[in-house]
Amino acid sequence: MTKLTDQEIDQALRSLPGWSRCDNRNALKNSFKFADFNAAFSFMTSIALKAEKMNHHPEWSNVYNLVEITLTTHSAAGVTANDVKLANFINKLI
Repeated sequence: MTKLTDQEIDQALRSLPGWSRCDNRNALKNSFKFADFNAAFSFMTSIALKAEKMNHHPEWSNVYNLVEITLTTHSAAGVTANDVKLANFINKLI
């Protein structure tokens, strides 16, 4: 998987509301707030199933109703098309 250029990342972010670049690394990030833990966990479960099919897994954390997600491709040392694809899938869940 080939790492996207800065220009390609900027272009992808224009169609990914809520997503932004991480300040300290070549990655994308977003935070999602839900009504309660069950809603947050359900959201994460849907992402986990898709991520497993893609063999592309997010970095994330969950505290009660807040889910924070970071997407990067470790083998490419940065953002790839897989990260953009997973971010698009995540946005469609919302």
